[in-house]
Amino acid sequence: MNVTLHGLNFQKEFVPYIEQLLSVLHHHGAKIFFTEPFHKFFKKTGAKSPDFEVLSKSKHLQTMDFVISVGGDGTFLDTVSWVGANQIPILGINTGRLGFLATIAKEEVEKAIQVLFEKHYTIEDRTLIGLETNKSLFNGITYGLNEFTIHKRDTSSMVTVHTYIDGEYLNSYWADGLIVSTPTGSTGYSLSCGGPLITPRAKNFVLTPVSPHNLNVRPMIVPDDCRISFDIEGRSKKFLVSLDSRSTAVSAGIKLTVRKEDFVAKLVKFNDYNFFDTLRQKLNWGLDMRN
Repeated sequence: MNVTLHGLNFQKEFVPYIEQLLSVLHHHGAKIFFTEPFHKFFKKTGAKSPDFEVLSKSKHLQTMDFVISVGGDGTFLDTVSWVGANQIPILGINTGRLGFLATIAKEEVEKAIQVLFEKHYTIEDRTLIGLETNKSLFNGITYGLNEFTIHKRDTSSMVTVHTYIDGEYLNSYWADGLIVSTPTGSTGYSLSCGGPLITPRAKNFVLTPVSPHNLNVRPMIVPDDCRISFDIEGRSKKFLVSLDSRSTAVSAGIKLTVRKEDFVAKLVKFNDYNFFDTLRQKLNWGLDMRN
């Protein structure tokens, strides 16, 4: 089995767990690869490892059986953008705080790898949102797992986002911004702005305004087979657009359209995983002393 580890950073206190992860993988006969960012940080920590190879993004990626994301949910999102259309199954080891996407706790590393090699898991396809634009953005990585966002820049006045569904005018949002969320992203930024929770396998996107200037504007659920396009106006000539944790400034007049991406993110889910358990445990959803 070929396994790549990807991560951006982790605290020194997690080094023993990382070394345990590598030892268990080696014990099961896995061929271990590091991405360049993970290798760079791994060396700084002074951690020790059995034999491994450093994997560049363009080399041998298609031969990987799994990619293990080592970090928090932000690292997991970065792993999805790194894997891209190769659709390699991703397992998240959580060294962060919440761990909504990276669900494996550091204390469960050995058990998780054992279960992985025993094949007691499923692969869950997660919809990605793709961006089409007349400008080159995000170094060509124009897709995200959680959301696409249009937002005002810094402390400038609110923006007006004219929004169209399959070419038909929907609404002009006078707001600080607008989020288009996938089902996976419904538990993220969209949720904090009043958007609904959606189960991961739902075939929908959610349009959630950020601090709208109209009391009667509410989040809206639309099918994920539609194309959503935007024209942006505002006093500022620059606005921010983001895909997950990647953000860049754009000028007024840019053409922006989002749609369901042609490929998916494949997440490894162990057989005892339950989305509703995660909602209750991680977000305290439904917390009530009567329950």
